Amino acid sequence: MNRQPVRVTAALLAAAALVGVTAPLAAADGNDPGARHGSHGGGSPARERLDLLVGADGVPGALAYEGHRTVRAGTAELGSGRPMVGAEGRVRMGSNTKAFTAAAVMRLVVDGRLRVDDRAGRYVPQLADSPITIRQLLRQRSGLADYAGLVDWEKPLSDEGYLGLVLREDVQFEPGTEWGYSNTNYLVLGMVITRASGTDYRTYIEHTILRPLRLDSTYWPGPGELTPRGPHARNYGVHPLHPEQGLTDVTELPAYEFFGASGGLVTTPKDLNAFWDGLFGGKLLPRWALRRMTHDTTDVGGRDVYPEGSRYGYGVASIPLSCGGTYWGHGGDLPGVSVGGGRATDGRGTVTVYTTTVAAQSARLAHLQGAVDAALCDGR
Repeated sequence: MNRQPVRVTAALLAAAALVGVTAPLAAADGNDPGARHGSHGGGSPARERLDLLVGADGVPGALAYEGHRTVRAGTAELGSGRPMVGAEGRVRMGSNTKAFTAAAVMRLVVDGRLRVDDRAGRYVPQLADSPITIRQLLRQRSGLADYAGLVDWEKPLSDEGYLGLVLREDVQFEPGTEWGYSNTNYLVLGMVITRASGTDYRTYIEHTILRPLRLDSTYWPGPGELTPRGPHARNYGVHPLHPEQGLTDVTELPAYEFFGASGGLVTTPKDLNAFWDGLFGGKLLPRWALRRMTHDTTDVGGRDVYPEGSRYGYGVASIPLSCGGTYWGHGGDLPGVSVGGGRATDGRGTVTVYTTTVAAQSARLAHLQGAVDAALCDGR
C-alpha cells in the first residue's frame, strides 16, 4: 500500500497550543551574560508580557534578552522544574535565517558577483525560463508557492527537489505584481548564493556573516543532527513526522534536511542580538547596500503576522513601536518555537524574545510582539 505524504501545514503548526501549563512567573536574571548585575526586573513591561505568555497563554518557557538584562519565564522542561535557559541557551531561529541569507546576497552584490535585478534563472537552471529576479525573491514578490506546505517529512529532498515540487504548483501571482510570504524564495536564494560564490551557501554565510561578527554559538546543523548543541530548552508542539500524536516534545527535528537557507540556523539570544547590531550598525555591508535592504520595501501591515504600519524589505521587516519609531528585524516560527525581535531606530536598543512553543497567532502573537515592544520602549 502506498502511504500518503506526511505533511504539516503552517496553519497546523501555528495552531499548536499548550493550554493550562503551570510554570513559575518571570524573573530577571542578573547572572546571565550581559545582564545588569543585581537587577530583579520587578514590574518591568517585558516581564508583564512574559507572565502573560506563561500564565495566560500556557507557554512552557519564554525569554527576553535586551543585552543589559535577561528576563526569563516558565521552565526549560515540562515536569522538571528546571529554570528557563538564559541568553546563551541555543534556539532554532527559524525565519530569522532569512536576514542572514539576504545579507549574504547583498555581500555578493557589493563584491560585483551578482545584481539584484538579475534573473534567478541565471544561477538556478530550474528557473531558466522564469522572469523571476533576485530582487523579487528578496522582497517575497516572486509568486512561488511555499515548499513548506508540500514537504513529505518522511522523504527529505535536496533543495532542487523541493523547488521541483513547487514548480509543479500554480504560481500565487505573476512575479512582481503582489507580495506573498513564501519560504521558497529563500530556498532559491540559497541556491543563488551557492552558484554565485562557488561554495555552499552555508559555508559562504559562515565566512561572510558568522565569523566577522564572532557569532561563535550560531551554526548550521549537520545532516542527521536532530538536537541543538549545548544548553537549550525543550520545545513543544506538533511533530511533523507524527502529527497524530498531537502536542508533544518536538526538540528533535531534522533541521538540515528541511529548513535550509530559509530557516535552518541555530543561535542564542546573545548571538542574534549581536547579528542585528552588526547588520544595522554597518559592520557587514556598506551604507548604500544596507539602505537598499531597508528602503526597497513593501507595505505588509495587517498581512501574515505583521501589524499595521509594517514594511518588508530584503529579508528584514520594520515594525512600528508604541513609543514612536520602528524596529528592524524578522521573526521565525518552527515546530515548538517562535522567535521575534530586532534593533530599534534612534538607539533604543536590541532585543530577542522567544517561546518554547509556537506563538504565531491570536493572544500569544500579541503578547510576544508586545514583549519586544515593551523591552524596546521601556523608560522611553
